[in-house]
Amino acid sequence: MIRSELVQILAQENPGLTTVEVEKIVDLFFREIVDRLSSGGRVELRGFGAFTTRARDARTGRNPRTGEQVPVSAKKVPYFKPGKEMRERLNGK
Repeated sequence: MIRSELVQILAQENPGLTTVEVEKIVDLFFREIVDRLSSGGRVELRGFGAFTTRARDARTGRNPRTGEQVPVSAKKVPYFKPGKEMRERLNGK
């Protein structure tokens, strides 16, 4: 599913809202998740899962075209841990 499909489904299920209003809600939802993660926080959606960040140390990488070694700086990466309900539904329980 892509973002536009999500907006379309939400607009169909909520006839009192226009597509523009639904787009604003979806944008706000994702923006708040990103803002919370960028400030070092955690986002937990009960029954769905939790978004956090993990730190990656600096390392030496390799340019796949030239084989040359290149430095890769330390960074934070997003991490998602599915909730119990999601894991159960995915595994058919």
